[in-house]
Amino acid sequence: MAKLKLKAGSRPPWVGLAAALWVQISAGNATNFTLYSSALKSVSGFSQQQLTFLGVANDIGESVGLLPGIACNRFPPWTVLLVGVFACFLGYGVIWLDVSRTIHPLPYWVLWIALVVAANSNAWFSTAVLVTNMRNFPLSRGTVAGILKGYSGISAAVYTVLYSLLLEQSASKLLLFLTLGIPVICLAMMYFVRPCTPPSGEDSSVHVHFVFTQAASVLLAIYLLTVTIIYDKVSLSDAVSYVLLAIVFLFLLSPLGIPIKMTLFRANAETITPLAGSTEHLAEGEGAPSQSVPLLSPSSSTSNLGSFFESEYASDVETLLAEGEGAVKKKRRPRRGEDFKFREAFIKADFWLLWIVYFLGVGSGVTVLNNLAQIGLAFGVENTTILLSLFSFCNFIGRLGSGALSEHFVRTRTIPRTLWMACTLIVMVIAFVLYALAFTGTLYVSTALLGICYGFQYNLMVPTASELFGLEHFGIIYSFMLLGNPVGALLFSGLLAGYVYDAEAAKQGSSTCLGPECFRLTFFVLAGICGLGSFLSLILTIRIRPVYQMLYASGSFRLPRALDH
Repeated sequence: MAKLKLKAGSRPPWVGLAAALWVQISAGNATNFTLYSSALKSVSGFSQQQLTFLGVANDIGESVGLLPGIACNRFPPWTVLLVGVFACFLGYGVIWLDVSRTIHPLPYWVLWIALVVAANSNAWFSTAVLVTNMRNFPLSRGTVAGILKGYSGISAAVYTVLYSLLLEQSASKLLLFLTLGIPVICLAMMYFVRPCTPPSGEDSSVHVHFVFTQAASVLLAIYLLTVTIIYDKVSLSDAVSYVLLAIVFLFLLSPLGIPIKMTLFRANAETITPLAGSTEHLAEGEGAPSQSVPLLSPSSSTSNLGSFFESEYASDVETLLAEGEGAVKKKRRPRRGEDFKFREAFIKADFWLLWIVYFLGVGSGVTVLNNLAQIGLAFGVENTTILLSLFSFCNFIGRLGSGALSEHFVRTRTIPRTLWMACTLIVMVIAFVLYALAFTGTLYVSTALLGICYGFQYNLMVPTASELFGLEHFGIIYSFMLLGNPVGALLFSGLLAGYVYDAEAAKQGSSTCLGPECFRLTFFVLAGICGLGSFLSLILTIRIRPVYQMLYASGSFRLPRALDH
């Protein structure tokens, strides 16, 4: 494990979180494929099938994050972000050269690889900020994951507003912004995304700061949705457009109000008690030099978690003493809640139960997301933009709300977060049945329910994996869990939904299918899949309940006495 310097003080973690939100917006750049895909198709003369395979390249690049996960354990965050910067510049730069006809035409395979590289920048950006901030706020993992994933969820709305108001709906200008603008933003934020001494979870201001950040993100999401609707209905002047964009910019800057407030009201900030054993005890005030300590020591997340293991540790010591001097101590395997290496977690039943539950839930949700435009047309909706906006907004609410809700109940009732995965999977069953039955007026209700539940499933996996298997190798474990997304999309969307849709369209003698029958069988199958996922999630909840009772017995995450971050 690499040794990294921790930035001491109470403000740096909040500055890092504010910077991470900008990086998370940047990490949503793959969602722009729908905005420039038509131009790419017309300029290069691609068929719809060729364009679809370019979309697959976009999905593959976005979801494959094993290398960033490994890199997070070996290198500081700025190096991981720097790789993402180069991938973003190189990948989108090649696509811009083709769409702008600067170098045209480029071979199809070159564009396919360029899309994989460009979208893979998302994995480097997101993994770097998520792993770093969860280590900076180990007592509030669910809340932090919800905030970061929430901003990732609304990034599509941010790009849509930018594309409409500033870039004049020009695909060439959008790609140029992705080539130059995103790398500049991430380079500017790179210095601030760094390992810091965690703030105390006992100080009430920490909770207030998170509530402020969550409220700002909700207001931003509502504002973006409102601006999108206004732009669709009303013709706006350039001056009004710039004002609306400036307000978006202010919303994105609002989390910086936390460290500014801590600077102006220093007396309040100084009352924060650092985590026991943290390096802040070694620093003489906030201006003291940073201490060089390991980013995470072995089994650091729970090596001294309290009485839960005290009797076992005592018996281990007694056994070793009884063996006499010179006895060889066998290395103890980590228990759930401690830090696992990837290969140790890989062979655990709970690891695969969590992966399967995530795969079934997110795979079902992404099937609807990928086919939402066709679903709307099949149900007779002429303008599917509102459906897409509704799903995106509810997805954001689910991501943000799941973090806050699960964090509350895990602290007050020691209820595992997987229980909420089971509950939302049951709601997804209801939503899919409503889709299949095609009752009048249920399309938007089903879409809203599914968007919220998809956000829950996507976000709850993150803190759950860190609590079960620790933070030391969280990057690679998290990245492997994410593979459930593209695998689910391939099986449920590419094979199941695509086959059923084409079969129904063939019966109608057209390439476009109309009517509820186009997806009815798919929806019933997905309802059954979600039912299975809910059952497995309940089994996982029962299995890991003792772990959460141990971790949160005192009402907050029980960290070791010597936290080496």
